[in-house]
Amino acid sequence: METVRRAAKLHERAMVVDGHNDLAWRLRTKAGSSFEVFDLAVRHEEGHTDIPRLREGGVNAQFFAAYVPSDYEGRCAARVALEQIDLIRRMVARYSDFELALGAEDVRRIARSGKIAALIGIEGGQTIENSLAVLRMFYELGARYMTFTHIDSTDWADAATDEPRHGGLSEFGEEVVREMNRLGMLADISHVSAEAMADTLRVSEAPVVATHSGARAVNGHSRNVPDEVLRQVQESGGVVMVNFFSGFVVPEAAEVVSHLFGAYRELRAQHGGDEAALEGAWRRLSEEHPIPRGTVADLVDHIDHIVQVAGIDHVGLGSDFDGIEVAPEGLEDVSKFPAVTAELVGRGYSDRDIEKILGGNILRAMEGAEETALRLAAAAP
Repeated sequence: METVRRAAKLHERAMVVDGHNDLAWRLRTKAGSSFEVFDLAVRHEEGHTDIPRLREGGVNAQFFAAYVPSDYEGRCAARVALEQIDLIRRMVARYSDFELALGAEDVRRIARSGKIAALIGIEGGQTIENSLAVLRMFYELGARYMTFTHIDSTDWADAATDEPRHGGLSEFGEEVVREMNRLGMLADISHVSAEAMADTLRVSEAPVVATHSGARAVNGHSRNVPDEVLRQVQESGGVVMVNFFSGFVVPEAAEVVSHLFGAYRELRAQHGGDEAALEGAWRRLSEEHPIPRGTVADLVDHIDHIVQVAGIDHVGLGSDFDGIEVAPEGLEDVSKFPAVTAELVGRGYSDRDIEKILGGNILRAMEGAEETALRLAAAAP
């Protein structure tokens, strides 16, 4: 009972920062980007995210992904990303529980005020349409990280779940990393190949993050981060934020998910741009090949491993809620973040270390990116 009380008090006072949430895409595809259709002020049974559940989960800061599917490459990817950024900004303007955060100090200030800090991340490097100018404009609109790929490789970065096109990053991909350093924008190595991870870490002068990825040594799926990269993330001052998708969490789920990813490509080719038909076919396929859910303990096994390899300063939480179909038992939506704290307390983590995992580490990485940008600006001719 004392452990439960300690965990509850700790979670209440900690800064809880979730690195990745796909609510914006869910609103686009399920609600026509309408807050009248899906009012975030009301607690819902469907989906993973709304304001009451964020409050119940003690979430102080949430990165909302401006996600664009891989197959938009070459067809209005930048426009769709802009529409997603617009949706996130309209959400912040509509609901007084949110305030847009543009840096680590903003997050702390907003949390102290009792609001939820809303941050923006771009998911999918195809969104910049091979233009550093577009990247810069996304930053000006509030994007503070970019995930370089989704399930497919792009013109400049290899994905973990596609055939390699560049052996990691192309020369332009390296330019993207340098420009992100100059801006103060975090480079996100979730979804990319191990070679692209290594290239990013080699080029970047700022901390590098994986906003929603697990440990490959625990679950062998290629979406997760191998140990050699975990050690490089430590050297960069970065953070690996653990994904809650059971397929990347539970060890025996890796093979099931690998099969599903291949089948998804076939469905996408079959249904083309019909998102509703694609989603229905994907749901049926997923039901035919169930993914074992696992538990909160399975998730914290990833945290334990990252701590063992990279250290306590280099792990965080990146749920991927509203972008995943199956989550561990006890982690059904954003209201359940306290379950992670309780499990960490039960495993003997100190209060200080738990506070780092829940949000302190990613705030430090953000500060590192901001400091790098200032240093590069001061050194510029």
